[in-house]
Amino acid sequence: MIIPTDLASFLELLRLHGDEAYGLIFAFAASHSLLLTLFAGYASSTGALNLGTLVLVVWAGSFLGDTIRFGIGRYFGTRWLSPFPRLQRSIDIVVRLVDRFYVWLILLHRYPHGIRGVAGFAYGMSRLPWPTFLAFNFVASGLWAGAILSAGHAFGQISEKLLNDAFSGIGVVMLIVFLALSWVLSKKLERVAEQS
Repeated sequence: MIIPTDLASFLELLRLHGDEAYGLIFAFAASHSLLLTLFAGYASSTGALNLGTLVLVVWAGSFLGDTIRFGIGRYFGTRWLSPFPRLQRSIDIVVRLVDRFYVWLILLHRYPHGIRGVAGFAYGMSRLPWPTFLAFNFVASGLWAGAILSAGHAFGQISEKLLNDAFSGIGVVMLIVFLALSWVLSKKLERVAEQS
């Protein structure tokens, strides 16, 4: 297999190996990989991947990933966290927030960078019942999949128009700026959540 060295080659690789790409995207969605999901949306705007299939794959991956983390948190509680004090601190913050604001947290936890990976564990460690979590997690996973993939898809359409113009370098710069802004915003949301 030849490793692609430019965006066009990479998108062509996705077109040729779409099934494997969907599997990889499912796995990353289970870990809430924001950047890969944004890029998948971008790839759908070029026709390399199907947007409808991506929504289903990312929705299922996100839902399953949080459900597994919830189950681990429910089964093991906090006893497995003693070797990881930094993780323990993050989960303690989220558990306190869950007991007060579980609806909003389940709907929004996928967006800030620092909370995405630990929130599912914290929900399991809280008093939140399984059925309530599963219902809100299902809705939140779908909203997240739709929002992030749509943002990536829209960006792809805009940048494609720019790439077709004489300003071809602007599209690449815009992609980098878009990804950097996504990262900065997720960090800011993480700080706001920690201050709560």
